[in-house]
Amino acid sequence: MKNYYRYWGKTEKDGIRYHLLAYHCLDVAAVGWVLLGPHKPLCRRLAGQLGLPQELLQRWFSFFLCLHDSGKFATAFQGLASGLSPELVPGSQQKPYTERHDSLGYHLWDDDGKLFDQLCNSCFSLWGKPSVNSIQFRRTLDVWMQIVTGHHGSPPKTAPINLSNHFTTQDEEAALQFVLSLCNQFLSESDAAFLADKAFSQRLKFASWELAGIVVLADWLGSGRLPDTYCQHEIGLNEYWQNHALPFAEQAVIRARLESSPVAPYAGTTYLFPLIKTLTPLQQWATECGFYGTNQLFILEDVTGAGKTEAALTLAHRLMTDGLADGLYVALPTMATANAMYERLGKAYRRLYTENALPSLVLAHGSRHLSDSFRKSLVLPEDQNSRRMYGCEEETAETFCSAWLSDSRKKALLAEVGVGTLDQALLAVLPAKHQSLRCLGLARKVLIVDEVHAYDPYMSSLLQRLLQYHAAQKGNAILLSATLPYAVRASYLQAYADGAGLEAPQLEPTKAYPLATHFPSSGVIETPLSTRKEVARTLTVRLLEAVDQAMTVIKESVEQGKCVCWVRNTVGDAIEAYRQLTKQNWIDKDRLALFHSRFAMIDRQRIESETLECFGKDSTAEMRCGRVLIATQVVEQSLDLDFDVMISDLAPIDLIIQRAGREHRHVRDAAGNRLDKEDISDQREPPVLYIFGPPSTENPAENWLKSALPGTQAIYQHVGQLWLTQRLLGKAGKLRMPHDARDFIEGVYGEEFESSIPDSLSELSQRALAEAYGKIGMANLNALNLSKGYSRASSDGGGWEDESKIPTRLCDDSVRIALVVADGDGWRPYADVVEFAWDMSMLSVPNWRWQKAKEAISLSASTSLALLREEHKVLKWVELFPLTPELSAWYDNRIGWGLYKGDADEPD
Repeated sequence: MKNYYRYWGKTEKDGIRYHLLAYHCLDVAAVGWVLLGPHKPLCRRLAGQLGLPQELLQRWFSFFLCLHDSGKFATAFQGLASGLSPELVPGSQQKPYTERHDSLGYHLWDDDGKLFDQLCNSCFSLWGKPSVNSIQFRRTLDVWMQIVTGHHGSPPKTAPINLSNHFTTQDEEAALQFVLSLCNQFLSESDAAFLADKAFSQRLKFASWELAGIVVLADWLGSGRLPDTYCQHEIGLNEYWQNHALPFAEQAVIRARLESSPVAPYAGTTYLFPLIKTLTPLQQWATECGFYGTNQLFILEDVTGAGKTEAALTLAHRLMTDGLADGLYVALPTMATANAMYERLGKAYRRLYTENALPSLVLAHGSRHLSDSFRKSLVLPEDQNSRRMYGCEEETAETFCSAWLSDSRKKALLAEVGVGTLDQALLAVLPAKHQSLRCLGLARKVLIVDEVHAYDPYMSSLLQRLLQYHAAQKGNAILLSATLPYAVRASYLQAYADGAGLEAPQLEPTKAYPLATHFPSSGVIETPLSTRKEVARTLTVRLLEAVDQAMTVIKESVEQGKCVCWVRNTVGDAIEAYRQLTKQNWIDKDRLALFHSRFAMIDRQRIESETLECFGKDSTAEMRCGRVLIATQVVEQSLDLDFDVMISDLAPIDLIIQRAGREHRHVRDAAGNRLDKEDISDQREPPVLYIFGPPSTENPAENWLKSALPGTQAIYQHVGQLWLTQRLLGKAGKLRMPHDARDFIEGVYGEEFESSIPDSLSELSQRALAEAYGKIGMANLNALNLSKGYSRASSDGGGWEDESKIPTRLCDDSVRIALVVADGDGWRPYADVVEFAWDMSMLSVPNWRWQKAKEAISLSASTSLALLREEHKVLKWVELFPLTPELSAWYDNRIGWGLYKGDADEPD
């Protein structure tokens, strides 16, 4: 028996069944062999990037993949399951398992080790000592070894270790013997020359991110062999490869449904969205703009209701039809907006593919398991063929998602169509565990980023890094926004151009709006667009300086049967306004609602559903009459809401424009019923946008904003921009959309207007700018240096831990809380539901608020809650708050988490 047959690779908890290490390595390599079949687009694309023949890439990749678990040859690892068989290498107390096997595997072959020398010498001898640069040869092999030994989602640790603390001489000899046997099986004499090419080594570093993702994928699939098929006796490596590994791998890949579905021929926007009767100007442009046979960036700026999503999907389908993409990922700012988009796409995405195809649509965010639609879309592997018995019309009515793809957010981007938060895509350029799998998933996808204006400098900087990498992958991107400042638009174009290796486009400031910006290989094209008259409107702007004035507006509107929304900048201010309204006798309390983010999930879902029903597209006059919603920023993004009257706290101009887009969004009659006929104007009274804030003045004091809206200043710290916003709106007295959009945006964010900020506010504004630059610096520190290849050296800021520890957004320290209620002598979840009761009972609050609440919990309750946490795995990292009679004031299903006037505050 050859020594390498004396090591186990997989074992069961029963302590009886095990699978030999050599065979497990071949199982995983066989999956890689199947995934990189020379005829497959993935292999053709990567081989093209690397400048290699496809068959050569397949063989070398599979060869190195056999080495992914080399660290398991360590006696230290073998001791984890000693006593399986007397034929296996026993563990040793002198060699405890103190280093992970992935890093052990890297160090076994790193270029400082004697085994590496033996491998190189043996290979040179085997291949007739080819005339290669041995130093470059070593460097290239080192890149390969980091790719394959990083198979658990992060690159191996490269800090020096003493191999003798983990491996015996016999272990090292067995590993070398195994590798030499693999050389004979996979490689030939002429194979090695390209490894000494310095240019190839650089190309390999860039491709390493995707290759590492394939390694992770291959290891997951290759580790799926059932214990009943484990092999414990000696079989020749080639025989096992042909008769066991390859057949297993082919079935594993089929079950995972990783093959791209065939794309349907492009048939226009109305084919994707049959309910659209007339295309908007933006949608018409999306059907007609020229393509350039290579990867492209689109930036679409238009008013709310212009059909940006439909235009983006039209462009995506055209790109897919032209062979420039295989799928798409739609990234949104919040889980709520992602859920809403998932519902919309579930009715259209199947039309992107041919009639009999079953493409997967995956929802990618942390709470997706709470989405009924997503759970209903999951299909177990054995169900997939049975669904093909139904006709296409039956299938197109349902979303379809491979259960394997859906069981982890880390795999979600591998689905053909994905919808989720931007965070899931940003993790591709951060040192997060399984980052490489996200790189692989985004390849050949159209990246659609919605609500681009919603991101702070930190996330915007990370998005630029993502665009740069995606362009280098020859990926296409579409950015959607109501409005973007000139400098922000230019920064996204610059990032994409850098990644594509093209000269940065030179943008000239323009007043055109709506605007479609298209960056192909030949330059940049900016196309001014018109607006359909239904969404073009003029809103009278009136400034309010006192809460009583806002209350008067609400009272008069309610008496006239109108529906009203007041968007407050903080949860505390929203609750205070809601409480004031509950004391008024002129409003029906059943027609008054509060909507913010500090509700338990079960209450938030209920409130969001009621909000969409009462103020959404299909709401009726009866539903809307005299109804008032006090809300925070949760209503700004991607919720299709339509109010008769809008009051907004003073906020940056782009957010004001967003909020204004929720007023008279749909054409209605005087009573508020929706009118579907074309060429009919809105019959309600002309819209008025009320802005609540401090008194308007040309000479503000330093505390101008804080004295009126202290919470607002804590959130929107660039006070000068808010002063400019108020001055612009006050002087204009109206907001004409889309006519005024560009002037107003540049009038606040344009560099030339910074000098207009009063001296009394300049210091506060400079502090805000410094904080913004600090966020940009933090993003640059946290983001990966992808040019260094898949390695620990690519991260200057540490990382490579679980994604929860890698910030995709900078926010105040918050605590996840689960609400519990008494149940006899014990506790139960606040949410009285059958499924996911604990998840539905959770909410997040700022840490300092939790510390206050925690002090109110009795010692006896704390003790019993600690025991409850131990009983439920889902509560491991969650704080528990008991809604006992004495603590009930802390939470109310209409108000949310209790906040009190005078506290500092936070948004949402």
